[in-house]
Amino acid sequence: MTSKEIRRKYIQFFCNKGHVEIAPSPLVLENDSTTLFTSAGMQPLIPYLKGKPHSRGKRLVNSQPSIRLQDIEEVGDNRHTTFFEMLGNWSLGDYFKREQLPWCWEFLTKKLAIPSARLAVSVSGGGYGILKDEESTNLWKKIGVPENRIYSYPIGEENWWSRSGSPDKMPEGEIGGPDSEVFYEFDTPHDIKYGKLCHPNCGCGRFLEIGNSVFIQYIKDKNGLLSELPQKNVDFGGGLERITAAVCDNSDIFQIDIFRPIIKAIETETSTRYGVSKEKDRSFRIIADHIRASCAILAEGVVPSNKLQGYVARRLIRKAMFHLRLLGSGVSGGALAHIGESLKENYPSVLERWEEIEKNISGEGVRFGEALDRGLAKLKKAVDGGMKVDGKFAFNLYQTEGFPLELTVEILKKNGQDVSESEIGVFEKEFGRHKNLSRSAAVGMFKGGLGGPSEIITKFHTATHLLHASLRVILGEHVLQKGSNITSERLRFDFSHQQKLTDEQIKKVELLVNEQIKKDLPVSYEEKDLQDARKEGALAFFGEKYREKVKVYTIGDPGGKWFSKEVCGGPHVSKTGEIGYVRIKKQEKIGAGIIRLYVSG
Repeated sequence: MTSKEIRRKYIQFFCNKGHVEIAPSPLVLENDSTTLFTSAGMQPLIPYLKGKPHSRGKRLVNSQPSIRLQDIEEVGDNRHTTFFEMLGNWSLGDYFKREQLPWCWEFLTKKLAIPSARLAVSVSGGGYGILKDEESTNLWKKIGVPENRIYSYPIGEENWWSRSGSPDKMPEGEIGGPDSEVFYEFDTPHDIKYGKLCHPNCGCGRFLEIGNSVFIQYIKDKNGLLSELPQKNVDFGGGLERITAAVCDNSDIFQIDIFRPIIKAIETETSTRYGVSKEKDRSFRIIADHIRASCAILAEGVVPSNKLQGYVARRLIRKAMFHLRLLGSGVSGGALAHIGESLKENYPSVLERWEEIEKNISGEGVRFGEALDRGLAKLKKAVDGGMKVDGKFAFNLYQTEGFPLELTVEILKKNGQDVSESEIGVFEKEFGRHKNLSRSAAVGMFKGGLGGPSEIITKFHTATHLLHASLRVILGEHVLQKGSNITSERLRFDFSHQQKLTDEQIKKVELLVNEQIKKDLPVSYEEKDLQDARKEGALAFFGEKYREKVKVYTIGDPGGKWFSKEVCGGPHVSKTGEIGYVRIKKQEKIGAGIIRLYVSG
């Protein structure tokens, strides 16, 4: 059974249970400063999980492309990826555990014909003031799961889900709840280095999590306590790649149909076979995952840079290039682009934007090559000068030039210097400190919680519509929004244009935006078919992410003279006068044909 068949069966199964299929969200959520990427299908549904009515009803289903970076250092084994597709179904205050767990079991064992004897489940053992989930335990027994295949883990270790982790790590306004997970057991021998006994959450690879039913019923209140939400929700997530591996009874997800073209392209590019060497297989997997994730990010209009999503794209591309070198290929963006081209057949967004993606990957190859040259020069100078290169030097070389530790060690050995494990330990300690600092910065992305947009962010969100429309008036209709990011301090707006704006053009755009604010124009929305919205002149980009009914926000008279009309999800002010005066602070060119403006209130 192919991954496409599994995706189709899943959507159809839950549609038959009264669910409505909703369109997946983009990987980069516009005007959401709380996170870098969509990491789960529930992310865009947070307002509805909190109680806001959803236009499509209380039962929803979709397949959501996602990126999670917390496991990036684990990529290289047979099951971890940064980019994946998550099958999801939701109950927004409708059904709960009694319906969800039997449906989950039915889909896996009946529709996908996974042998029930191969499955094990886990439930919440309680903690942080939450009782053990006896209801889920009893439901699994009733379904027919043997008691010795039902495992209980305390909250704080496993079986609790929120975007920021265990209850003590949740900021005010974030939602979460206990979960019940399903695992597939392979014939993989247990490795005792992970403990005497094997169990579903053992790290040896024998068990693979393939589904997680989260019962979202709590929110972190202003006192730091968990309070009950006004409704009980179900949020199920099942990784398509992992489920496919289970259906195929193959513990290596990089051998399923999703990855097969990429692996084959790497074999062709490097003249190396996959599945022959454990060390080389790790490089194959890193390249396959990272190029897949990179292309998905670049397809959203992100360009490699030193900040935010652009930094992630740069890091993924460069690490993939380094592992191409380990497999015998040169450090070439062209070589990586040839591998990435294998994704065009199965990913429409990659096909649509391939020219831009290829240009960015190739350009990053040139820049990485230059960084390696600088790193090599510094390393050669140190070695020639008689310096004993230690782990701290290696870390600084990595931090300043992106020069990988493995390459430093390889060069030192060729020059006859013995690189001891204590020296590498110093590097790893320094690297760990660097990672912790990065994680602290990432936690800052959640500052203020997920409780909803602040007043100033709402104002800036509406201002993006005015800015977009004004740019198209002043510069021409070739201007298309390529992304935006909003914080409580400023609005960042990316758009298509070949060169920076002149001072006169900036003044004209700024004046036109503020004129609309001064007019105090009404801001309203209607829900309608996307095709009808476009006929009315509404701007809608990334067409693949919209489906059926959409929200169309109009600034001005919807039935008469309007200044802006766009497909958007909100939030917005009710009148433009609420925005206040805005000013374009600076601009920069961030890529081929992409200009970025910074706007303040």
